[in-house]
Amino acid sequence: MPPTAGSRGWEHRSGTPAGHLDGRHTVSTQLIANAVIGLVLVGFLAYRQATWRAFDPARVWRTPLVLGVVGVVVLAQSSAAVTSLDVLLLGVEALLAVAVGLAMGAMTRFRTAPSPDDHGRTLQSRTGWAGAGLWLLMIAVRVGLDVVGGHLGAHLLTSTGAILLVLALNRAARALVVDQRIPRAASGMMVR
Repeated sequence: MPPTAGSRGWEHRSGTPAGHLDGRHTVSTQLIANAVIGLVLVGFLAYRQATWRAFDPARVWRTPLVLGVVGVVVLAQSSAAVTSLDVLLLGVEALLAVAVGLAMGAMTRFRTAPSPDDHGRTLQSRTGWAGAGLWLLMIAVRVGLDVVGGHLGAHLLTSTGAILLVLALNRAARALVVDQRIPRAASGMMVR
């Protein structure tokens, strides 16, 4: 049923909020698509954490920088009101992201590849399945905070800008530790 004239577009003629039919909440195709994309992304990230990959020192810092800049730009374009609850929950999430990033940096392992990659690099790194588990933990806590925050009226956590900033914090914390742990001057390792 279309919205009533003069309504704000969220109420049907029956008085039922949009997205509800006869008092039942409907699940949108967009929500299902987001869930599927999220699960695929989690699986991809877990796989990448568990496999040996060529180590690129420049990329260690480039990723958090790009995520952070894009996150700030997206947040700056947002017109949503920021509440103290938004700030509190975002702070909790930021602390968790930094803690997980530091742990992931500490558990990163390095090895010499059997042969150089296309760029001549022989150093590889991975965090293993424990790193994948930390990603899953961080995502589970994040979803929990989103649900709790949504019920309490805080909506900043679900914004794309906030998500990118939290990921930037996580990657920067990891980079801070990994950058200090790079095997330097190890024979045969083409790092920088």
